[in-house]
Amino acid sequence: MYDVLDSRSVLEVLRPVQDPELRKSLVELNMIRNVKIDGGKVSFTLVLTTPACPLREFIVEDCEKAVKKLPGVTEVSVDVTAETPQQKSLPDRNGVPGVKNILAVSSGKGGVGKSTVAVNVAVALAQTGAKVGLLDADIYGPNDPTMLGLADAEIVVRSTEKGEVLEPAFNHGVKLVSMGFLIDRDQPVIWRGPMLNGVIRQFLYQVEWGELDYLIVDMPPGTGDAQLTLTQSVPMSGAVIVTTPQTVALLDSRKGLRMFQQMNVPVLGIVENMSYFIPPDQPDKQYDIFGSGGGSKTAAELEVPLLGCIPLEISTRVGGDNGVPIVVADPDSASAKALKAIALAIAGRVSVAALT
Repeated sequence: MYDVLDSRSVLEVLRPVQDPELRKSLVELNMIRNVKIDGGKVSFTLVLTTPACPLREFIVEDCEKAVKKLPGVTEVSVDVTAETPQQKSLPDRNGVPGVKNILAVSSGKGGVGKSTVAVNVAVALAQTGAKVGLLDADIYGPNDPTMLGLADAEIVVRSTEKGEVLEPAFNHGVKLVSMGFLIDRDQPVIWRGPMLNGVIRQFLYQVEWGELDYLIVDMPPGTGDAQLTLTQSVPMSGAVIVTTPQTVALLDSRKGLRMFQQMNVPVLGIVENMSYFIPPDQPDKQYDIFGSGGGSKTAAELEVPLLGCIPLEISTRVGGDNGVPIVVADPDSASAKALKAIALAIAGRVSVAALT
């Protein structure tokens, strides 16, 4: 038992409290700071590893319970903040200045809702207070401006000592760069690999991203030039594979997943989109249009986590068409709740990887 109520005794009683994901002491991780004592009132700062920490309330509750066991404590005040850890650097790949974590959202085939997931995860992370950017690397089919409500935005190009620099567009808390800003709406991009590689590198290094906790890269489907350019250019915190429960989608997703593993990029997990259909006039019913259980089975076979399952709802499509992502337009919908949970899971896994 501690006889004196001081900062040392507070830290000691908090030492057994662990971060549930990192499974290490908050004190040892330097997540407890600025301990102050004012009579029986104890206050301190809890520094989480991400603003999107899914277990924030549980950690705060554990801290309060621990400190209240000290004699003389009448009140506990916890100020919660976050410092997102920097991804680990690699000797042969240059990071993007100011960007802490680069994450790829990819799929083996088109039409599985990869961009819908990328846009909504980016916005959901921003809603937690994280600084987020979205790089639309789908050069041949750039849809993110429309889905983020920026179809009519004009990108600003400035001349600097280091050459021309793009200022990203901004909406719903997310900075966005896309080929869609640089071409007419009906203009096709008819490029070979080297030109595609060049523009992706420009989007990485010649954009004023500023300080970002997460840069989400919406990849084109498949395992081609864009994937190689990204994985060989920058150190990446991880990749998320989007699929549907349908067998043909799962077959292609396995190839995409294995590609990232072969390029030494951590696979954070699989997202199963369009898991089931919810009729708008019968919200209590659901139909497995594309099959069921494919995502969980594939995740188990490939030994990666299933980050979540997103239902097929008309409101999700409407939100993408109207430029108001479902996590903004209808945050209480089943799709929005699933996407928010997926965003939190991704952030948690990125923190674990950076600190272990």
